[in-house]
Amino acid sequence: MAAAVHPRVVRALPMSRSSVTAVAASAFHRPVQRQLHHAVIPHGRSGRSSVSGVVATVFGATGFLGRYVVNHLGRMGSQVIVPYRCEPYDVMHLRPMGDLGQIIFLEWNGRNKDSIRRAVEHSNVVINLVGREWETKNFDFEDVFVTIPQAIAQVSREAGVEKFIHISHLNADIKSSSRYLRSKAVGEKEVRNAFPEAIIIKPSDIFGREDRFLNYFANMRWFGGVPLISLGKKTVKQPVYVVDVSKGIVNAIKEPDATGKTFAFVGPNRYLLFDLVQYIFAVAHRPFLPYPLPHFAYRLIARLFETSPFEPWTTRDKVERVHITDMTLPHLPGLEDLGIQAVPLELKAIEVLRRHRTYRWLASEIEDVKPAKTVNV
Repeated sequence: MAAAVHPRVVRALPMSRSSVTAVAASAFHRPVQRQLHHAVIPHGRSGRSSVSGVVATVFGATGFLGRYVVNHLGRMGSQVIVPYRCEPYDVMHLRPMGDLGQIIFLEWNGRNKDSIRRAVEHSNVVINLVGREWETKNFDFEDVFVTIPQAIAQVSREAGVEKFIHISHLNADIKSSSRYLRSKAVGEKEVRNAFPEAIIIKPSDIFGREDRFLNYFANMRWFGGVPLISLGKKTVKQPVYVVDVSKGIVNAIKEPDATGKTFAFVGPNRYLLFDLVQYIFAVAHRPFLPYPLPHFAYRLIARLFETSPFEPWTTRDKVERVHITDMTLPHLPGLEDLGIQAVPLELKAIEVLRRHRTYRWLASEIEDVKPAKTVNV
């Protein structure tokens, strides 16, 4: 640095004013390179007040899975950039998840690559959690699961991001009857083309306190029973706990061998949909009144819900997804390969379903409920 040079040395150099100007220009106007910021130099004894060396941009952090990922990153001392499109007050619950100044909020536009570039330019990790349960006139499934992830992956690659993690779905398939799952499959391919070293994670249906899985079935009680196609006896589900998924994402960041791999995150048990919903109602201490509903009739009812100007309770596409059997992908690594033991649904269902109980059963123990029947893989 110029301030550290002794004044005598400066006087001893026989240089003209133009020469000094040229030296200064060469010293302070070097080619623009991605400098190593102090935020990515690990130090401390771990924990929120340490520095893990991870600077992560988490797209979709305001969603269900996002809050858990941000919490785990903040807990290990990472700096987290949270791009958002909602009201600023809707992201304030994420602020205390990291140390002071470590959670940074940034408005972004998924259709503007300059906006994406601004969000990832200082990060060494980018995580794409952008998702949507239903389509709107502004964003359909192709926008949410194909176009935007492709743009994020491409810009991240150009910005020199070291690790890119993309969240897909276990049942993503180009031949699926669900447009949601078809778009997820196309999104995987586009992300892999744009960022070949990307880590793709395929979780099954995720359950947790704010989920749209267990809560979805528990809320069916308001419709006088539980409509299921074929009574749910032809559908097998293998749900996974949200905390396990978020831990898996964080461990994939730490694992050097995870680069370029695709992971399948599933729970430890598989259930018939009928038995699973029956267990949900048993934990909630609500009467279970299932009845078979033809596929076309279910879709017709869902079409009526889609006309709601607010969040629809169900859609025709969700009817398809709910009744699709979860794939088994033994050739893909899973949670165990990242050092995580999957938590069974029976141990955490009470956290989600207690609020669906009446006051009489609010404090009832979970041991009073018989576990759901499992299906062999």
